[in-house]
Amino acid sequence: MNISSSESSPEISSDADLISSHQPELETLLPVTDATIQRVREGVAAASDRSIRHTIETTLNGLSAITQEHWEPRVNAKIRRWVVRSLIHSLFSVKVENIENIPPTPAILAANHLHHFDPLVLLSEIPTQPHYYILGDARTLYNKWWKRWILGFADGVIPLERIWGEEQAVIAAAKAGRDDLQELAQVIKDTVNPGGDIQTIRRIDRIVAAILARGDGLMIFPEGRLGTAEGHLHPFKRGTVIYALRSGVPIVPISLIGTHDLFLRKKLTIRVGKPLYFPPTTRPKRQEIDSALEALQKAIGALLPTDYQEPTGIKLLQNFLNRMLL
Repeated sequence: MNISSSESSPEISSDADLISSHQPELETLLPVTDATIQRVREGVAAASDRSIRHTIETTLNGLSAITQEHWEPRVNAKIRRWVVRSLIHSLFSVKVENIENIPPTPAILAANHLHHFDPLVLLSEIPTQPHYYILGDARTLYNKWWKRWILGFADGVIPLERIWGEEQAVIAAAKAGRDDLQELAQVIKDTVNPGGDIQTIRRIDRIVAAILARGDGLMIFPEGRLGTAEGHLHPFKRGTVIYALRSGVPIVPISLIGTHDLFLRKKLTIRVGKPLYFPPTTRPKRQEIDSALEALQKAIGALLPTDYQEPTGIKLLQNFLNRMLL
């Protein structure tokens, strides 16, 4: 497939769309604050961490075996959910609405994204069948030892390597003349795998196709970045609907409510919408992709609260939990 196909062509370049779906938007660079710089330093450290590198490589090698029709051993699904749920319920109060909307057959769960902890919140409550895989940022998912342990035990991650929006912002600021960021920007360039190369994207594409074809499911956050506030959505990236159109599986819209700011015993809500079905096609056209993407964003938006108010009063372990679960 020619990845340089023009936007006006009736046949779109799905490789190019998948590449763009894994990258932060250049035109919406984040402000460079002290928190941004700290996040970048943590990200650079994660990029060079041998344990994280080993986990990414081991996971991708195991997933690649699926494309060759090999079945990797994995933990019992009920045990997986019990372990993750025990962690979540020890910290928060979780309410689930309309869980019956998730079909017992392969599907793509698409949710808004408010906190790096969101994948574990979903894993704690979704059905045990089919077996769901999280498609997400490798350094965010594996940046702490306990995450690597839980997710390794849960056996359900498709790790993506990519440059973060914060890192792009630091590089841009350095180019614009911020002398204090020159060294950090160079470290990012030397250390971080920016992702987006066609070989890696096609490898992930084959893994996703094999997972859905064998009867498992996928969990994706189509915004491709964290939301800035409860009830707010960033524009969606196309990868989610491309996977659905190619595989013929439905997309289940889900809203997460309350995860933007965490504290002990906070009430979190998972609200599940009706599955969205689209005509399958091996070569989706841009119009089909854009139409499906619009329907998905509208469906998730309809599940979000319009008047969310953060609880007031004492918020136990607020700073600790937001940092620990980052």
